[in-house]
Formats: sequence, structure tokens, C-alpha cells
Amino acid sequence: IPVFTTRPDTLHGATFLALAPEHPAAPLLAARSPRAAEVSAYVERAQRESRLDREAEGGRKDGVDTGVEALNPATGEKIPVWIANFVLPDYGTGAIMGVPAHDQRDFEFARAFGLPIRAVYRTEEGEHDPAQMTEAVPHGGFLYNSGEWDGTPNGPEAVRRAIDWIEAKGVGKGEIGYRLRDWLISRQRYWGTPIPAIHCERCGVVPVPDADLPVLLPEDVAFRGGEGNPLERSREFVDVACPRCGSPARRETDTMDTFVDSSWYYLRFLNPKDESRMVDPERASRWMPVDQYVGGIEHAILHLMYARFVCRVLKDLGLVDREEPFERLFNQGMITRLNPATGKVEKMSKSRGNTVSPDELIARYGADTVRVYTLFIGPPEKESEWSEEGVIGAYRFLHRVHDLCSGVMAIASERPAPSESGTLGGMTAASNGTPLHRLEHRTIQRVTEDADRFHFHTAVAALMEFQRAITEALDRGSEDPETLRRAAKTLLRLLHPVAPHLTEEWWERLGERRSLLDTAWPQHDPDMALAPRVTLVVQVNGKVRGKLDVERGAGEEEALALAREDAKVQAWVAGRTIQRAIYVPDRLINLVVQ
Repeated sequence: IPVFTTRPDTLHGATFLALAPEHPAAPLLAARSPRAAEVSAYVERAQRESRLDREAEGGRKDGVDTGVEALNPATGEKIPVWIANFVLPDYGTGAIMGVPAHDQRDFEFARAFGLPIRAVYRTEEGEHDPAQMTEAVPHGGFLYNSGEWDGTPNGPEAVRRAIDWIEAKGVGKGEIGYRLRDWLISRQRYWGTPIPAIHCERCGVVPVPDADLPVLLPEDVAFRGGEGNPLERSREFVDVACPRCGSPARRETDTMDTFVDSSWYYLRFLNPKDESRMVDPERASRWMPVDQYVGGIEHAILHLMYARFVCRVLKDLGLVDREEPFERLFNQGMITRLNPATGKVEKMSKSRGNTVSPDELIARYGADTVRVYTLFIGPPEKESEWSEEGVIGAYRFLHRVHDLCSGVMAIASERPAPSESGTLGGMTAASNGTPLHRLEHRTIQRVTEDADRFHFHTAVAALMEFQRAITEALDRGSEDPETLRRAAKTLLRLLHPVAPHLTEEWWERLGERRSLLDTAWPQHDPDMALAPRVTLVVQVNGKVRGKLDVERGAGEEEALALAREDAKVQAWVAGRTIQRAIYVPDRLINLVVQ
């Protein structure tokens, strides 16, 4: 029986097979079952249950043992075949492999009917005892009880290894499945695209002629809550003549789901004033696909799926020349805020009344501060809590940048500043290779790489660190004026996308005539960006037992000697024999002891 699973890596943990009551094989299994009457009665009863009840989390898990057995291809063991109400006919193949140790629905079903539970994932803390489990455990740690897959860490590697094995054995294949269903696009509300159809008693449903398109929403509507679709009360809109026979007819009052509009709006940006066609194929060919799409994860199975589907339809119609509308997708996390009344941290939203006014923040702290804090608040893909103290911290940082630039300008030499370019050439001999010079190159590298990865919070953190280093060098007088001015200008160039107003102002004050917008992004020297010292991780039999601060490029003998001398490491190797050392320069040394 073909089954679909998103976790083939848990195949060794499958202890039963479950089919939807609507599965085509259900009648056949009922006929072959030693309990044919019982199975048939259950199938009939389960099909009458509402879909909502069957899909509900925590709902009653029910089923019947068919008395038929299947063979688990990974373990070679026979497992019972059940028909269960929580298995849906349109999910995958309508049949699932039950892995109760690592799936909550399977766990509840197994506990209800006394089915075996076999864990196949464990953590470093130990294995999971099925007898002591009160709920399914997540797929964490690494595989065990899984034959040749043992030791494989949780994640894409485990899934890929399982698929490779399954395909090599000829018992299945890797496949991408979509939970697509019919899309009901009609809505009984005013705000939406009118459906261009007219209902005639003689002719039936008649499309609005092309010459009469687009159908515009009327303005003589009265919005009264709880009284249905306001379009139905607009006689100007509803009462029309049939375009086919001329008889009195009625315009369709349902409007399209606004998801229909958002499924192709990105294409309309290319020719927004063209009233003769929806898409300009030439412009679409030149500009599509969208390079980067940023949106909430809640759109992944709605708007984004619809947009991909519509793009394929438009390709079939010859309006675009590609199937995929978006090149890259980034899902940002939610912003939360503490509710003083309840003491709870809640999602920030207009409906909750806990939003922050950008206008008020800008009036108090400036636009640059708001931009810096918004990017610094945390990993953009994670949930982050809004904090007024954080805004003040960003404000203080920009003040420190201002004070730094003021100090650099005060001590700068009278000689003209060298012309700015994309590289950091023109360094004075004294500055070349100084700690500040090296940090400058490392900061360029970090900010550039972090920005490319959308890690804006760590990019801002690197700029804060760089600002502190320049300020300390200025206060100590440890660098010549030209080196300080060069470093300050690099700071301004890197900070400019985040805080354009302050940086543009100081860029000009420090002697530059061209706008920062017209200045090339700085480039780092890979050799200069290397830190002179690195943190070397020390492992004993594969587990981290210490960390060492060593010079970059230290040899294996030196690293081994330092590891032996470390007090934390000594506690794990004392009285034991170091059989060999595995050394990865500048990264780690693993001591294999016995």
C-alpha cells in the first residue's frame, strides 16, 4: 500500500499502517478481514463524521484493526493495518505509516489501542523509554534503532539518506506533495474585484462583454453591519440588461477573494497605467522573476501558493515566459510587545491596540534611530519583543557615531583626504596591519556577508563594535589622524543603508562632495580580515571539553600541548591514554582517549 510521509527517516519507527475510511483499498480489506462485518460497519460510520472533527487537534482518535498485516520494508517486521478516522483521503495517498514515538496523533492512537511504540531518535541525554512517554517527542538529536542510519543527525541529511535507501531498495521514491484543494474565490462583500457575470432568466449566466470591462464597484452603497452583502442593495449596480437578449437581468454581486488580486499584483507594477492589457509580456520577460520576496510565514500556503499557481496559468496563456514568480523568499517573524495590563507578551497588531506609532518615534528620536532599532531588534526570521529601552539604545549609538565623527574631524590633518573608492587602498604605512586596520576589514566582511544573509541584527552589532574600537583609538591617540578619518568614513559607508540621514551629513562634513548614494560599497582584503588569534575548540572523544585562545596558524604540536595544559581538559584526560589527536587548524582539536 503506497503511503506518503514527510519523515521517511522515521521508517524504522513505523509500528502500524493506517488508511482513511475513504481509501480505495478499504472495501477490499474489509472483505478479506476475519472481522469483515465490524470493519465494514466502521468504514460506513467513519465516513459520516464531519471533516472538522476528524482534523481537530486533540480530537478522538478512532479506528478498527482489519486483521490484515503489512511488511515494514526497513525492519522486515509485520505491522497491523488499521482504518482510522484521523487519516484523511486527500492527504498524500490517504494512507500513513504510524510512528507513535514521534507523531502526536499516531501516539494518541497507539496509546488508545495498545499498539507498540518504537523511538528512533535520541538525544545526548539518552534514549526515550516508550513505557514512560506521555506524548510524542520531536525529531531531535540523532537516529538510533535504525540500522545503517544510526548516528545520522536530525534534519535534511537524515531525510535524504532515508530517501536514497528507499529508492535504492526499490520500495519507494522521493516526491514533493502539495495539499492543494479547490479554491472558492467568491466573497459576499463590497471590497473585492467584481465577478464579470450577468444572470438572465432566459440566457442563464452571461459573461460581461469585453467592451464593458472593467466592472467598477458602485459608490451608492450603504454599509450596515450584519445585513449581508452591500452590493445587493445597490440598484444602480444590480439592475442591468442582458447583453445577449436585452431582457432585464441581474448583475453578479459576489466579488472575488482579494487573494486573486495579490496573486498577480507584482506583474502590474511593470505596466500600471496600461489599460489595454493586464501584463506587458516584453517587460515581464525583462524584469521577472521577483528577485527577493519578503513576507510572513502565514502566507506560505495561501497567497504564495496562489501566486505560483496563477503565474503558471499566465504562462500557459502566453502572457509570461516563466512558471515561478519569485526567485527567493524570506519569511520575517512577528513583533510582540508586553501588555502592561495583563503582564503578557502579545503579538503586536492593530486589532489588539498595542502598536507603536512610527510618527511619534521619529518625532522623538529621528528616522535613523527607528531604522537602526528595527533591524537590530533580533533575527528577522524570529519572533522579537519591542522595547522602548532598545529604541533608546539605538539613539545613543547614533549619538556616539556623531561624537566620534566630530572628534575625528577636530584632529584630522589639513592635507586633503584621499579620494574614496570601493577598496581601502591608500593606507599610511603606519596604519597598515594595525589592530584597527584589521578590524576595519573584518567589519566590512561581516557586514557585507550578514546583509546578504538578512542577518541585519549582527551587521548592526558589528558596526557598534567597530564604532567602539575607533572611539577607543581616538581617545588613546593610538592611531594617526588619517587612519582614524579613513576608519570613520568606512563606518559611515557601512552604516549608510541603515541610517542614511546622519551618515550622509557627516560624510559631507568629513570632506566628501559626492553623495554616499553614489559611492561604491567598500571591499575587504581577505588576508587583512583574518583575526590574528582564534578560538580553538577542544574535544575529548567528540564532546566539547574546553576552548583555547591561540595564534592563527598554530601547528598541531603546539595545539596539543596547550590542550594538555588546560585545566578543564585535564579533568577528562587524567589517567587515560591519548591514542591520537584529530586536528583541524584554527578550528578544533579532538583527543581520542581510552
